[in-house]
Amino acid sequence: MSRLAKGLLILAVLSATLGCFSTENTLGDAPLIACGVFSGLFLLALAVGRKIKFDPVLR
Repeated sequence: MSRLAKGLLILAVLSATLGCFSTENTLGDAPLIACGVFSGLFLLALAVGRKIKFDPVLR
């Protein structure tokens, strides 16, 4: 896993934790939206780093 992917994974986990465990509603849905964005970028970084192999031929 690349350093970029690790960083995005950490950011996604931290923003999800902040969104779930914040008691005040001052931030709104911003941490959960950030979690979704970081998770999508994490999956993109994995695909670019070729850690996910896609085989279009079904065996």
